[in-house]
Amino acid sequence: MSEKSEQQRLGVFKTYKLYVGGKFPRSESGRVYEVTDSKGKWLANAPLSSRKDARDAVVAARKAQGGWAGATAYNRGQILYRIAEMLEGRRDQFVREVADAEGLSKSRAAAVVDAAIDRWVWYAGWTDKIAQVAGGANPVAGPFFNLSTPEPTGVVTVLAPQDSSFLGLVSVIAPVIATGNTVVVIASEKAPLPALSLGEVLATSDVPGGVVNILTGKTAEIAAPLAAHQDVNAIDLTGADADLARDLEVAAADNLKRVLRPQPVDWSADPGTHRLTAFLETKTVWHPTGSLGASGSAY
Repeated sequence: MSEKSEQQRLGVFKTYKLYVGGKFPRSESGRVYEVTDSKGKWLANAPLSSRKDARDAVVAARKAQGGWAGATAYNRGQILYRIAEMLEGRRDQFVREVADAEGLSKSRAAAVVDAAIDRWVWYAGWTDKIAQVAGGANPVAGPFFNLSTPEPTGVVTVLAPQDSSFLGLVSVIAPVIATGNTVVVIASEKAPLPALSLGEVLATSDVPGGVVNILTGKTAEIAAPLAAHQDVNAIDLTGADADLARDLEVAAADNLKRVLRPQPVDWSADPGTHRLTAFLETKTVWHPTGSLGASGSAY
């Protein structure tokens, strides 16, 4: 190839797509919106999700939920660890995207990406331990015993934080799926590209299709139908402002969803177990002892 032809070569721009049901569809509406860096420079066109995209994501999440919840906690931990492995291999790409999205220096963006990778490992280690923390044998007065065990809530909608395009994103997704839930994520409206690239990592990390579904676009437009959706069991309002959070909480009351209200978070701090337990239900099984027989019951 001559020097002249090399100089004339055009770069190949990346096409960003949604991540729904383990596939990469364009928005049903065909719409896109411009994503810029912290200085206003154009970076890419991101899909502008529609209400139909939101409904499709819920269908995919519900279809995957039974199998994911039925997987062993150890297996879920292996898969979360695999996500960390794949992110490690694409670290340079995410450093660039995070630096552009959040206006960080390369060194600070690298620290954010490393923290996000470590966050996946953190939650991978909790998958087979949270049951011992959140459940256990209960002291009772009578000729019987009972045991409480945590179970996933089901399909969870998550509004990712607006100010942390990657570490915050990982910190709201990982604990939801670590405990056996499936998730529909609305990425940061102003900085969605790291989230869409995360979908590519998930697709190659043994995560079953539908366990994580990633939408981009206008947060309020996508969140409204998800909050009112009768097949969504819980909603995390982390990325909503006060007015939107109030409206979504009212809409979520239609079918008694669990609601995690927004609050200030230092994403670099120890995450603790709060987000692991936020979307768990407790099942208690009791069993008679002695002369009452061998039958048991659950409630």
